[in-house]
This record gives sequence, C-alpha cells and structure tokens, in this order.
Amino acid sequence: MRITMDEIVNAVCLHLAERHEVPVSAVEVELLWDEERGFSAEVWVQGRSRFLVEANLKEAIVRYVMSEYQARVYPSQITLEVDDEIWASVSDE
Repeated sequence: MRITMDEIVNAVCLHLAERHEVPVSAVEVELLWDEERGFSAEVWVQGRSRFLVEANLKEAIVRYVMSEYQARVYPSQITLEVDDEIWASVSDE
C-alpha cells in the first residue's frame, strides 16, 4: 500500500487534532526531510509550533490506515520515502 504525501499530512492533522482536542482546521503540517535528521514535520496547533520525528509520523499513519482503510499495521511495516515528494510504503508483513 502506498500512502501519499497528502494522506500523511491528513493523518498528522487528524491525529494531533484528536490528541489536543482541537478542530482539524486548527492544525497545520509541513513535512520535512534532510540527510541529518531524516523525516520529520513541523506542525502548528492553534498557532503553537512543534516538531515531530519519524516515529510520530508513523504513529499517525498507523491510526490513519486503521480508520481509513480498516487495516491494522505496525510502525515496523511503514517505510517513509522521498522522491519528488514524501510518501509512505506500507508492507503486508
């Protein structure tokens, strides 16, 4: 299964909105990748900035796949990749 960049952004927005008990519209996400830090995201929840690491992104994707695709996956099954944009590959094993 391939999770697009837009779906990852949606996953993070939904996850943080639920955790912080705010509307989804109060969450903004910018996905990041660099050679030193790997995958991360800068997020703003009601205007307050914070950074998420790869493990946080995978946690959001796990919840998103469960709610949108009714499939149980584990963080070890998710590989974040980057071409022209960031995307996630979810393996069956």
